Amino acid sequence: MPVSRLGLGLAALGRPGYINLGHWDDLGPRKDLGTLEREAHEVLDAAYAAGIRYFDAARSYGEAEKFLASWLESRGLAPGAVTVGSKWGYTYTADWRVDAEVHEAKDLSLDTLRRQLAESRALLGPNLRLYQIHSATLESGVLDDRAVLEELVRLRETGLAIGLTVTGPNQRETIERALEVARFDTVQATWNLLERSASAALAAAHAAGLGVIVKEALANGRLTVRGDVAPLRELAERSGTSPDALALAAALAQPWADVVLSGAATVGTLRSNLGALEFELDAELAPELAALAEDPVSYWEERSTLPWN
Repeated sequence: MPVSRLGLGLAALGRPGYINLGHWDDLGPRKDLGTLEREAHEVLDAAYAAGIRYFDAARSYGEAEKFLASWLESRGLAPGAVTVGSKWGYTYTADWRVDAEVHEAKDLSLDTLRRQLAESRALLGPNLRLYQIHSATLESGVLDDRAVLEELVRLRETGLAIGLTVTGPNQRETIERALEVARFDTVQATWNLLERSASAALAAAHAAGLGVIVKEALANGRLTVRGDVAPLRELAERSGTSPDALALAAALAQPWADVVLSGAATVGTLRSNLGALEFELDAELAPELAALAEDPVSYWEERSTLPWN
């Protein structure tokens, strides 16, 4: 499967509301289905032209899978030209409203797996190469659900790669449990300059042969010019780059990171993110970047307060 060091996550492209600083403004004044599809295609075009070959969606990302499917078809890209990953476990419930009380409903049951896989395949067909549990946690019990695990084994035997994504202050423990279960080809976790607690577990997953995908490398916009991390902005200015490029370069520099996701919602943001591929991380910056790390519990508590916009 073709992949690239920098991938594109579609969470901010497939729905009018998302937890990312400035997302409302990024999408512009019109947020109808046709406009968002056209704008998503523009970002996908720019990503492909820049060499990005991994695209990451989910059933709960509004119409992200549909937008990706229509882009693949309209550009004449045959299955295998790019690698598409998607996720099951959350259902989009916002009905295209940004002010919805609930945007996603989580259900990691066997019924949801079967229903959502059928929905993903109906849209993406043979382009779907990786299917991931969306936000597995120890508390959810999904890693101890025999029926789900047996179904994942069956799907894996058909050639579909199987992964999981993790979330929350106990990412490390969830990854360790997933390695014990030994049913997965990839793991996707939040890692950024503020939240590094999964580092050792991700290194272990990489050593065990799993592909490691990094999500939220910009901390939902906090590690950008819009964010609240002034020391990063100062370091970026001193280094002659943008805060987002510096933060993404730090994620790309992790020896266990196979793919780091950009969550860009505009072509301009994507181009700024791409600066990470050209930036050579100076070892002298390491201590100053390490000093940005926050307590994981505090980090996730703050993330939980970020608004959908």
